[in-house]
Amino acid sequence: MPNPSAVPSPLLLGFALGLRHALDSDHLVAMATIVSRERSLSRAGLLGARWGMGHCLSLFTVGVAVVLLGIPFPESLGHALELGVGGMLIALGIASLLRRHHADPTEASTRTRPSRRPFLVGVAHGLAGSGALAILVLATIRSPLTGLLYMGIFGLGSVGGMVAMSAVMSVPFVVAGRRAGAAPVWMGQAAALASVAFGVYYIAHQA
Repeated sequence: MPNPSAVPSPLLLGFALGLRHALDSDHLVAMATIVSRERSLSRAGLLGARWGMGHCLSLFTVGVAVVLLGIPFPESLGHALELGVGGMLIALGIASLLRRHHADPTEASTRTRPSRRPFLVGVAHGLAGSGALAILVLATIRSPLTGLLYMGIFGLGSVGGMVAMSAVMSVPFVVAGRRAGAAPVWMGQAAALASVAFGVYYIAHQA
């Protein structure tokens, strides 16, 4: 008779790592920049869900290669992805500053904003930080079925965590926006500058 505790252990670990992945500092800094113009908690949560889906895409792509093809995840690739995340944080902050500089304040709250950005940022972040750790754990799972279930549950944890954290991080911007019609410009600028500063620190830390 199979041991009933043998399967749940890696699956529970996958869910816990998915939640933990949503709390990575680089995720929180970038997400604060993305939700800084939101006036709705539900809208911010939706952006977090799209971010999480981007995570799942990159993680599943590599995860399937590890589980079905037995291809190891090279440490050098993980390091390169970490550097790429730092560069992306810098670019995200600069782009946000430029948009705010050229935007019409009277249209900032009504303009339809693209939703592709959080998805693409999620793809870039998927294998950095604790995402790489999830792949390393995956490589220790011998059963392909359990490995795929592990990745699926990790994805659920990551999406759920990002939805919750995106909504929570948008609260100051939403409250300020409802009181004044739009969040003060300095709040969004501070979030963008924090993204640039953290991106520089992140790259220096990886060097």
